[in-house]
Parts: sequence; C-alpha cells; structure tokens
Amino acid sequence: MSDTSQPVALLVEDDESIAFLLRFLLERLGCRVLAARDGVEAMQAIESGEVAKLVLLDMMLPVHDGLTLLARLRSLPQWDGVPVVMLTAKGEQGFVDKAFAAGATAFVQKPFNPTELMERLKPLLRTA
Repeated sequence: MSDTSQPVALLVEDDESIAFLLRFLLERLGCRVLAARDGVEAMQAIESGEVAKLVLLDMMLPVHDGLTLLARLRSLPQWDGVPVVMLTAKGEQGFVDKAFAAGATAFVQKPFNPTELMERLKPLLRTA
C-alpha cells in the first residue's frame, strides 16, 4: 500500500540496527523509504529512475563507498538539488571536506541523537 503523495527517502546504510532506526525516523517524518544495504543496491536505486526527495547516505559501504555514490548521484540531472545527508563514524575534517566538495548537503556523525537528527531532516524535506 504505497501512497504516491508521500515524499520518498533513499536510505543507504549497511548496519542493520542503524538502518532500522533511520527507517523508523524517516517514516515518522512521513516518508516512504527506499533502502539499500550496500553500494550495489544504492547504485541500482539511484539509476532506477525514481528520484528521492531526501537521501541518507553512509560513507563506508561495501562495494561502492558513499563518496562514489554521491558523485554518481550528482552526475544525474534529475538528482540535482536533492538533499544528501552523509552519515559516518569518521568525523575527520578530510572526510567532511570531501563530502561537501562532492555535493553533500549535511554531515551527521555516528552515533547520533535520533531526535536531533529528525529536527535536522525536517527542513530538508520541506525544501525538497
């Protein structure tokens, strides 16, 4: 039972427990969630034709990392302007700089506070 009026969020996270929590948060925000567990599934989702209104993208993934996926996503005109929130346990400034240079909208370091994350995502969904 899919409601086409719901905004679609693409969730790319290989850690099952984090993915479960993020799906829950996105659904609470009224999103229909497309989930990918690794770089291959994420690449398929990006190239499938369905464009999300928001992307939560883990940096460290099997096969294709988050920066590779972000570069691919930003190379497709239909994804231009879609907010991409990068998630990672690596908070070093170099990773943050690379993510923003590649077109990330925001950066969230793990572990994160679920309530704070929801508050950060709300305005991104409104502008998407």
